[in-house]
Amino acid sequence: MRNPPDLIVVGAGVVGAACAYYAARAGLTVTVIDRGSVAGGTTGAGEGNLLVSDKEPGPELELAMLSTQLWRELAEVLPPRIEYEAKGGLVVASDGQAMAALRDFAARQAQHGVSTETVPGERLRELEPHLAPDLTGGVHYPQDAQVQPALAAAHLLRAAGDRLQLRLGEEVTAILTAPSGEVRGVRTSTGELQAPYVVNAAGTWGGELARLAGVELPVRPRRGFVLVTEPLPRVVRRKVYAADYVADVASDSAALQTSAVVEGTPAGPVLIGASRERVGFDCSLSVEALRCLAGQAVRLFPVLATVRALRTYAGFRPYLPDHLPAIGPDPRRPGLLHACGHEGAGIGLAPATGRIIADSLMGSQLPLDIRSFRPERFGREEAPVTSVPGTRPDFPRKEPRHGA
Repeated sequence: MRNPPDLIVVGAGVVGAACAYYAARAGLTVTVIDRGSVAGGTTGAGEGNLLVSDKEPGPELELAMLSTQLWRELAEVLPPRIEYEAKGGLVVASDGQAMAALRDFAARQAQHGVSTETVPGERLRELEPHLAPDLTGGVHYPQDAQVQPALAAAHLLRAAGDRLQLRLGEEVTAILTAPSGEVRGVRTSTGELQAPYVVNAAGTWGGELARLAGVELPVRPRRGFVLVTEPLPRVVRRKVYAADYVADVASDSAALQTSAVVEGTPAGPVLIGASRERVGFDCSLSVEALRCLAGQAVRLFPVLATVRALRTYAGFRPYLPDHLPAIGPDPRRPGLLHACGHEGAGIGLAPATGRIIADSLMGSQLPLDIRSFRPERFGREEAPVTSVPGTRPDFPRKEPRHGA
C-alpha cells in the first residue's frame, strides 16, 4: 500500500490478526507490525482452546459466546488447515463435593446460553473410553472447540487480502502523536509510519506498548507449560480437564498452580496443560510444573502412563489484575485502541475482540456492552509521548455505541 493505512495493528498474534481481518472486511486499509513472526508470541505457545466451559457468567462469558459463533463462521471461510474442531469439552470431578460445585457452576452458565449436560460417573466412559473409572461425574460442554492457533492467525491475515500489509521483524519504538495528543502513527526500527489509529494487540507486551503512548495498562506475564506426547490413535476425543482448572484460571496467586487439561489433536499427539505462575519473563524449564502436569494427566487417563512425552514448551499469558481483557478505544489517548490482556483465553476470544475493534472504528453498533473491558479502568495518563507536527488525516471518528 503506497498511501498511509487507516489503521496500524501492533502484534501479529491471533488477536491482532482478527482485528486486522475484521477491519479489512469493513473496508479499512491495515498495516500489521510485529517485531517477530506471525504467532511468534503467546499465540504460538497456545493449545488453541475455544472455551465457554471455564467462563463464569458475566462479561467474559458474553465475549466467549459471541466468539463461539464467529469461530463457526470463520471455519466456513478459512482453510480447513486451521484444524477447527467443534469437539466439545468434558469437565470431570473426582468426589461428590467437587461434583456439586461443578453442577452449580454449569447451572448458572446454562442461564446465560451455555449448553451443558451433566454426566454421571458411570456414563463418563461412554464419552471418553480411556478415562479413569473412579471419577464421580462431569459436565459435557458441546460448544467447546479447538483450532491450531498459529495457522488460524496466519490464515486470518491472509484472508484480509490486499487491504493488509504485513511488516515483520520491526519493533515499535514510539507512538507518534499530534500536538493535541491524538495518535498519528508509530516509529519502528526502520522508520515512521503514519496512521490515524493504532491498535495495541501486543499480547504480554501490551503494557509496554501502552506506556509508549503515555497510558497505564498493567499487563503482566503469567507463565504456562504444555507437554506434547508422541503421536497416538485418538485416545482423547474431547478437551478434558479437572474441575479445579476453573479455580486456577480465576486465581490471583503468583505461585505455581497446575490442573490437568488433556486433549488429542488431528495430527496424533496429545497436549497436556495447564500450569500458571507469575515469574516475569523467565522461560527456564520447571521440572516441578511438568511433573505435576504429567501426574495429573495420568490420573485422568491411565493409558498415558506408558506414553512418551516428546517435548515441552512454555508461553506467557497476558494477565490483567481483574482477569478481563482491555478492548476498545482509550479515551486517554485518542486514536489508540487496545486488544490485549486476554490471559489464556486470547485464541478463543480473538474473533469477538476483532469484531469489536472494527465496529468501534466504523462507529457501528457494537455486538455487546464493552464497558467492563474499558482500558482506562486501570490508571491515568502517564508521561508525554513523542509528537510529530501536522494535522490529523481525514478519517471519520465516531464515538462507539454500546450494544445490548
